[in-house]
Order: sequence, then C-alpha cells, then structure tokens
Amino acid sequence: MAHLNYYKYEGYGQRSKENLWYSQAVRVGDIIECSGQGGWDCETDKIVRDINGQIDKAFENVEHTLKTAGTKGWVNVFSIRSYHVPCNSEAMEAMVRNLKQYCPNHQPIWTCIGVPRLAFDDMRVEIEVRAHVPAETKA
Repeated sequence: MAHLNYYKYEGYGQRSKENLWYSQAVRVGDIIECSGQGGWDCETDKIVRDINGQIDKAFENVEHTLKTAGTKGWVNVFSIRSYHVPCNSEAMEAMVRNLKQYCPNHQPIWTCIGVPRLAFDDMRVEIEVRAHVPAETKA
C-alpha cells in the first residue's frame, strides 16, 4: 500500500511499531486516522493509574500523534471514538473537560463505548480520532 503514509512518534510509538506491529496513524487522502491512544507516558510506557490522569494523558497522546502526522492537532479532528473501562460519570466528565480544552471552537462527532477490557491490564481509556487535513497540506 505505497499510496498510504504511516506515522509513529518517538518512544512508545516506535516501540509499538517494532514490538506490536502497528503504526500510530495513517494518512488516507486528506484524512488522518489515529490508532487508539491510551493514558501512557510516551517515554516510559507507564500507564497513569487514575482515570482522570489517564484521560488527560490520552488526549495529550492524540495531540502528539496528530502533530507527528502533520496536522495542527485537535483543531483538525472531526470524529472521536472512545472506549472506557468502565464508562461512568467520572470518565464522561474527564472526557468533556478535555474536549472543551482541546476543541474550544468546534464540537467533533463522538461515540463513547463501554468495554470489558482494553489492550493492557491497567488501561481504562483508549481514544481513536479522524482528522481532516486538505491534500495540499504537507504531512
């Protein structure tokens, strides 16, 4: 698939590409798709323990992934899918707080899903996004 551009960031992104065999983002035309970002530290891979901290970190990781792929960050996001263990009021409040912080001038579409488990034992959130970047924008 030579027409697709795949992206990874330093640290966790590079290790995931080597050890888990996946990329952090892909560009398909004028759309950047990000793989699920969790509440891990990009340098140490440690997952923040509390749900508020995990969601904050996951939003930071989405921003980092988007910028690595050549976007301006959350400003380009039009679609969000979040997975939660559990999907409760504390998680929802943290998500909304971050959405207001990272998307103050637009409201992307959002699907929020409660799941029984995520990839790693301590994961409580995973966020996937789609971002629009016009084809003439370099990535």
